[in-house]
Amino acid sequence: MRITGNIGQIKTTRDSRNSDIAIHINSVEYITHKKDGKYFQAFDFVDELDTPLVITGDCLALSDKKQFEKGSYEFDVYDKSGDAYERNENKHLSLIVDHDYEENVTILTSAEYTITVSNEAFNEIKSDRSKARKQKQGKGRKSR
Repeated sequence: MRITGNIGQIKTTRDSRNSDIAIHINSVEYITHKKDGKYFQAFDFVDELDTPLVITGDCLALSDKKQFEKGSYEFDVYDKSGDAYERNENKHLSLIVDHDYEENVTILTSAEYTITVSNEAFNEIKSDRSKARKQKQGKGRKSR
């Protein structure tokens, strides 16, 4: 995971001028809510990506739901279709950054990209990733 550009430029409204900011994410957390007995419980699945997912700053807006600590950012994520941007209520990005003043660089210490999906989509994602992982593991073996 890494970040390029000035993350501090992103404000509470989405702006196309932030397209030069890029956040490279190594894992995606899928969340669903299933009924577990009497109550609904949250279930999650973390997908470790082979190639990083790149989210550009023009698809982000700073969330105004709560106060943030210094270096902590919460973003609403927008989907881009053509030239139009639409906020996706099911996607959320949380970052924790640190600044090295001696080297004058911003270091991304933590990134959490969560997507809330339906139960059917959640089960499909889990089974697809499991099949892909098993297939990848089997490629290196020699048969006798």
